[in-house]
Amino acid sequence: MCRPCASPAPSHRPCPPSAFKAEAEAIEKELLEDYRFGRQQLIEIWGHACAMAVTKAFPLPSLPRKQPTVLVVCGPAQNGAIGLVCARHLRIFDYEPTIFYPKRSPDPLYRDFTTQCEKMDIPFLSYLPTEVQLINDAYNAVVDAVLGAEAEATEGREPCAAILATLKLIRIPIVSLDVPSGWDVEAGSSGGISPDVLVSLAAPKQCARRFLGRQHFVAGRFLPYDVQKKFELNLPEYPGTECVVALRAPQQ
Repeated sequence: MCRPCASPAPSHRPCPPSAFKAEAEAIEKELLEDYRFGRQQLIEIWGHACAMAVTKAFPLPSLPRKQPTVLVVCGPAQNGAIGLVCARHLRIFDYEPTIFYPKRSPDPLYRDFTTQCEKMDIPFLSYLPTEVQLINDAYNAVVDAVLGAEAEATEGREPCAAILATLKLIRIPIVSLDVPSGWDVEAGSSGGISPDVLVSLAAPKQCARRFLGRQHFVAGRFLPYDVQKKFELNLPEYPGTECVVALRAPQQ
């Protein structure tokens, strides 16, 4: 059984320079401290943009199943919180997300995001089926919000290790948020998952150079111009009022 193809993007921009992990952390620090963005605000911006990318990669009319189901797998750190926001916006966009969030963060902010999803009647799975065909049959796509840039700290720990083992076996498309789970932020994949779609947050990370999937989006339109200039991001132009833009895959 082959994976359904992600819908082609209407246009593709050249890939901008990639950010190293230290640069990505410095950008976020500057947004929080100098520009006075709140952490909740950044997570909300990124989660909404990730949901928009999903709608572009997998428009409702193109889904192979009658029900527009999407499984959102969330880890315990910030990438997981972005996944929760993504799921909420997918619900607003008439998709039917289901969340697997096995290790819930005690952070009050993350608890708020969880409550918002629960209040919108988004179901939470109590366990992730180890029989991958059950996942293949039930969902159109999976959103990977497990590890992101936190891979080094938690990749080998449970439940993340078991989740990654399952995600490596599924046949439906995977959308990874910022950094595919199991990948080194700079070196790329070393036995991690193989997503069909990557959504880079703010700017592509170094590992995005190793991405061989069908579509790569960047969600960085909100970045102040002076931040873009300082870190030499050279981000692509965003069409119209779009908050995400599709990039052209690098030549291999």
